[in-house]
Amino acid sequence: MLKRQLLGRVYVPYVRIPEGRMVELPGRGSTYVTDTPGPTPDSPTIVLLHAVGCTGLLTWFPSIGPLSRRFRVITLDQRWHGRGIQSDEFSLVDCADDVAALVDVLGLEDVIVAGYSMGSIIAQRVWRQHPDKVGGLVLCATTDRFRSSVAEKSFHAGMEIAMLGTRGLSRSRVAVRAARTAASALDLAPDDVHDWAFAEFRSTSPWAVGQAVAALGRHHSRPWLSRIDVPTAVVVTTQDHVLPPRHQLALARRIPGATIHDIRAGHAACTLQSERFVPALLEAATTVNARRRDFSRRTQPSSSALA
Repeated sequence: MLKRQLLGRVYVPYVRIPEGRMVELPGRGSTYVTDTPGPTPDSPTIVLLHAVGCTGLLTWFPSIGPLSRRFRVITLDQRWHGRGIQSDEFSLVDCADDVAALVDVLGLEDVIVAGYSMGSIIAQRVWRQHPDKVGGLVLCATTDRFRSSVAEKSFHAGMEIAMLGTRGLSRSRVAVRAARTAASALDLAPDDVHDWAFAEFRSTSPWAVGQAVAALGRHHSRPWLSRIDVPTAVVVTTQDHVLPPRHQLALARRIPGATIHDIRAGHAACTLQSERFVPALLEAATTVNARRRDFSRRTQPSSSALA
């Protein structure tokens, strides 16, 4: 499917939107997955995890085509988002387990896991919970802890309380205001996005967004970041007003050997400033893949040692 995209002041001509399918994750539920082949059957695989309030395609559609020239590219809708798994509760731990289950269902090994904003938090947890499935990480617009200031603590605590009163009210005035608030936080507005993109955005309910934001507010990976032992790249959005650049840089410096790829862009760079984001993402993913191959060679026993 070809879509002409107009996002804010950024025009992305004729981006190909890949067709997806529902995939059953045994014992967990079904989610919407796209699987774009790479240039060769043995191309390395990158799994892309989306931002809060978005879908796999809405966060990553400008990146899929360029990435597929080097990688097999997988997207999925996280639970409670888009056509993702519906469950009684939202948990980042469950989201990470969903990614691992998808890796198993698709028969993948040693994948690169890339995440944007919320997706970068889940990517951290995928390594934490399933290190044997992860060959590298690309963390974009990320952080290790949301509740690091009085303002952030108040925001997340208030979101938890407020959303308790909006469950089941997805069409109410309260819910509409919540959706508009979320859109504003992501630098998105209905007039700025193509009908397709806005439909993707509306496919996640305000209640789900609130619960996801509350879960993000409880995230804290700082104690174990220094133990990440796979090649990692961090794409820093230096004009980000949602996740301060200093927090993104601090995370990168806590991960041994992480490379930093900074761009002058805001928190919605993945779509609204894709002309800056996509080249940095490609550089980051290519760097991780090269280091992943070198790491594998260093850790494999030599033929003489096996003799």
